[in-house]
Amino acid sequence: MTNPPTQTYPFDTRPLTDPVDPRAVSEFWRSIRSRYPTSASTIVAWVIIGVVAIMILVPMFGITVIGIIASGSGIGPAGGVFSIPFLIMLVALGAGVPIGIVSMRRKRAEAFRIAQFAAANGMAYEHQVNQPALPGMIFGNGSSRVASSLVRGYSPRFVEFGNYRYTTGSGKNQTTHHWGYVAVKLDVPLPNIVLDALGNNALGSNLPATFSRDQRLSLEGDFDRYFSLYCPRGYEADALYLFTPDIMARFIDHAAQLDVEIVDDWMFLYMQRPASTTDAATWAWLFGTVGALMTKFDQWARWRDDRLREAQASAMALPAAPPLQPGMPAPTAPAGFAAVPAPPGPLPFAPPAGMLAPPPGVAVQGRRLKRGVSWVTIVAILLMLGFFIVPQFLGVLGFALFR
Repeated sequence: MTNPPTQTYPFDTRPLTDPVDPRAVSEFWRSIRSRYPTSASTIVAWVIIGVVAIMILVPMFGITVIGIIASGSGIGPAGGVFSIPFLIMLVALGAGVPIGIVSMRRKRAEAFRIAQFAAANGMAYEHQVNQPALPGMIFGNGSSRVASSLVRGYSPRFVEFGNYRYTTGSGKNQTTHHWGYVAVKLDVPLPNIVLDALGNNALGSNLPATFSRDQRLSLEGDFDRYFSLYCPRGYEADALYLFTPDIMARFIDHAAQLDVEIVDDWMFLYMQRPASTTDAATWAWLFGTVGALMTKFDQWARWRDDRLREAQASAMALPAAPPLQPGMPAPTAPAGFAAVPAPPGPLPFAPPAGMLAPPPGVAVQGRRLKRGVSWVTIVAILLMLGFFIVPQFLGVLGFALFR
């Protein structure tokens, strides 16, 4: 028996490197601005920045002019003292404005190239989505959640390549987190399974979530050298069904530097650099990874959660008739109702044999992994406590000994 031919997908990277027409970029960006108008908060922020700049520059200009007049020239001590800050400001503005314009044009050209790359490969481009409604672990954290530069394919199944950012903390402790991701739509919901790639970890896991250690499952072969696999307790056999040796080999060969999450009917690949980019090598890697895994998703579509069989059987069971109370007459047929003997053989409306097969879905206990606490967080808390408590303890001890 010969193996079926491998399905090929278009892959044309020329739009990522070919020269672009500035007029085409401008037209593209006008269409983007018409679809994504500037928010009122952004306009207010730019107005505030402009007012603050004027309030700073005008007094400095006045002080500089007064200093030059008082010294009789711009070369004297007074002129030098008062003009230097203003000149520094002018130099900064003179250098900053062109740099800003060049950076803005570069970003617009990059967006245009990615959009052209998507079109050349039979995919669609979406510039930005605020608060993306995806169930992955990175999409529910922090605030100001934005997915950008989205490239979407719809055949043979939905795939989305995108960049994502969100903000945590506030004030001086505010941090913006950046991720690249690939989202693949699956045929059926599956248990929440996470593959934490060991090759991209530093001090502990780089994932934004920590999972209880009792959910860690060790797999055969070299898989544990590349990934830490977490699955809900009681779903170990299901994880072994999903991650057969051939599928594990594909993850090792193609996705060893990517963190993987299966949640509901989605699979996510995470990376801490842009996934949607003008770098052709990154696209070749991601296309190859998705293509290698795509042929195995049909096997996952056959998985069913046996725990739903019991729930289905319980829902179909008829409640038992209440017992007769003392003095209550036994139920009888209505007047004029003739008893009909049961026909021989099976009933024509007997349920089919597969009716009690579990439906697609996941029982409640398998839908989400239980979260844990990172040892890095524990160490940081202990260090902070030690920093504040130990000096006070030593001070009290010293006072008690030498008073």
